[in-house]
Amino acid sequence: MSAMEVAPTTVPGVAAPLTLGTAGHIDHGKTTLIGALTGTQTDRLIEERRRGISIELGYALLELPSGRGLSVIDVPGHERFVRTMVAGASGIDLYLMCIAADDGVMPQTREHAAVLRGLGVETGVVAVTKADVLDPALAAAEAADLLPGAPVVAVSARMGTGLDDLRAELDRCAAGLVGRAAGADGQPAVLHVDRSFTIKGAGTVVTGTLWRGTVGRGDTVELLPAAARDRGQRISARVRSVQVHDRPVDRAQPGQRVAVNLTGVGRDEVGRGDVLSGGGTDLAASHVLDVQLDERPPRSRACTSTTAPARPPPASPPWAGASPSCASSVLSPPPAASASCCARSRRPTRLGAPSSSTPAPAGAAPPAPPPPG
Repeated sequence: MSAMEVAPTTVPGVAAPLTLGTAGHIDHGKTTLIGALTGTQTDRLIEERRRGISIELGYALLELPSGRGLSVIDVPGHERFVRTMVAGASGIDLYLMCIAADDGVMPQTREHAAVLRGLGVETGVVAVTKADVLDPALAAAEAADLLPGAPVVAVSARMGTGLDDLRAELDRCAAGLVGRAAGADGQPAVLHVDRSFTIKGAGTVVTGTLWRGTVGRGDTVELLPAAARDRGQRISARVRSVQVHDRPVDRAQPGQRVAVNLTGVGRDEVGRGDVLSGGGTDLAASHVLDVQLDERPPRSRACTSTTAPARPPPASPPWAGASPSCASSVLSPPPAASASCCARSRRPTRLGAPSSSTPAPAGAAPPAPPPPG
């Protein structure tokens, strides 16, 4: 199996394995930060390195001050790869939300936060990245509004500042978690596949986080819902070998990142989103979906006056016709500089008189000066 992951250190007395997942907008420094924390470059594809963006899931090991090892899943931040992000986040226990100091909360920051909330991942740390570029205070305030209660640490991967503080916060958060796999001993194996590939001479390999049960060499497993999709019958396979972060093990434990080499199943018969299940499970392919709707009113974002230094506006402001300060203001109104108000909707909407950056209609009289006092 390809060398992508390093096995977490097993320390006597340390709780079950946990998986940390990154989250955040594109170009907010997720991969660079993981590289600084772990020494691992998670962008392994030539295309990723050429374009400077993450396309597929990346993996690394993070050693914490306590000696505990966290498996890390680094997810892409581009809006076109949100499905890949969901595939990675579905197996994590805690998050590392990255928010750039010079950008603040952006669309995929919110989207990834919503995904984490929907998956029930409520514990994590916010890293305000690029703290050497701009004062991180404003981005930290926005992060506190988006993820109330999450610790916020300002870091610079380029300068190496704040990394020890970030490791310490992650260690503290991990110490309070029992993990998704807690209480799953003795149950049939369940692994949600987030990647599949073939290796010459070995055959089909699937990877994912082992949610419950154990899996080892010689086990017979089933793949769902591939059975209903491809053959109309259950697909069984035999486990040829198991690795945990590129190290062979006799049997993988719940909560670990696992690579399973399968025989009796082709590469085109299994893919991301399928489930590998052990014998005796009651899982079955179905066309019925259980959902829970969280009805919330659309959240408006208002821009008021502020004395805080404004961030540079993006090259293509998301709010056509709004002032630059409104385009770069993200969550709560910054504390006080004149700006028009705008509410997020299907189309940009101005809620007050045109600002100085919004041209008035031809022939319109100039706005009246404000009343004294």
